[in-house]
Amino acid sequence: MGAAACVRACPEKKALVVVNGAGHLADAAGCIGHGACKSACPVSAIELVFGTARRGVDLPEFSPSFETSSAGVYIAGELGGMGLVANAVRQGVRAVTAVADDLQKKRSGSEDAVDLLVVGAGPAGLAATLMAKERGLSCRTLEREASLGGSVLAYPRGKIVMTTPVTLPLYGKVRLRRVTKEALIELWRDVVKVTGIEFEFDVLVTGAKRVDDVFEVQTSRGELRARRVLLATGRRGKPRTLGVDGEELSHVHSQLVDAALHDGEACLIVGGGDSAVEAARALAERPGTRITLSYRQSAFGRVKPENREAIEQLASDGRVRLMLGSQVQSITQQTARLKDAEGEHVVDADRVFVLIGRELPNKLLAGFGVELRTYRGEAPGFV
Repeated sequence: MGAAACVRACPEKKALVVVNGAGHLADAAGCIGHGACKSACPVSAIELVFGTARRGVDLPEFSPSFETSSAGVYIAGELGGMGLVANAVRQGVRAVTAVADDLQKKRSGSEDAVDLLVVGAGPAGLAATLMAKERGLSCRTLEREASLGGSVLAYPRGKIVMTTPVTLPLYGKVRLRRVTKEALIELWRDVVKVTGIEFEFDVLVTGAKRVDDVFEVQTSRGELRARRVLLATGRRGKPRTLGVDGEELSHVHSQLVDAALHDGEACLIVGGGDSAVEAARALAERPGTRITLSYRQSAFGRVKPENREAIEQLASDGRVRLMLGSQVQSITQQTARLKDAEGEHVVDADRVFVLIGRELPNKLLAGFGVELRTYRGEAPGFV
């Protein structure tokens, strides 16, 4: 119907525009699935889906309250397929609200079990911990890393994080829209200081079993018992691999930590998402670098508009060699062999960054009895 409400709601500001008083799609590739348009649509015409008919996406199954197929186990954030910070915060709050309401009806249980165990201290885990304190739940939050941040800690230094205003329980409204990784983590530290919530760092969950209505959870620091569990780990399973010779060499990495460490190097980045494009952008700014970006598709369809525009400009300026429609065939100590429609090519590669995503933490999910579902262009029903 061309309502302007969805145009006003779109955080990207370029994907949808108003023409002659009606909303129109101006840049289909500019849509990155925020979901704000779905909420704003007055006739419920928009549906968000995961995966496509050709390329399915494996995700844990869970209800609109974020409870999984394993009763008492909830999921929030990137682990459930929604990677934006604001979405993770909202889901963490909604999940714990459901937990608190459920526990009010079922107050029986072991006295040595906490009401809620939160696994992960990223945005979803932070929001969940705040909500647990606001609702008066006993809660322990475990994080396998040494400090606050969750999956965000793996972002390169200086990475710009896109978010939208959100309200954090016990803290108030946070109006950030574009913020660096470091500034976002500093904000979270302030939240912890103001609210007094606590986390347990360097703790790895190694197993779990249900005994009646309580989960007995094994960790690297011993066993604990919890009535309900919220998994907010992000997709921190093992990195996806290319399955080619040479991928095990020491100069092949699954993340870019700091572009300044690679001055003067020839770098090959493999991938077509925001992580790959942002890595190419960061490395191209360093002195003496020679950058090749290989992506198996013929165009960037999954990146933010500003990343797409920037990488195309860098390619036009000769600062990044774009090899779209190419696939890595093998990697040696200083080179890599790629193949595209024109044939095979050998490129210099002092460093190789394979940035094609991570697998789900399947062992953790299986330990809690959480089942997976393959989505092929289907709506999840919880957004």
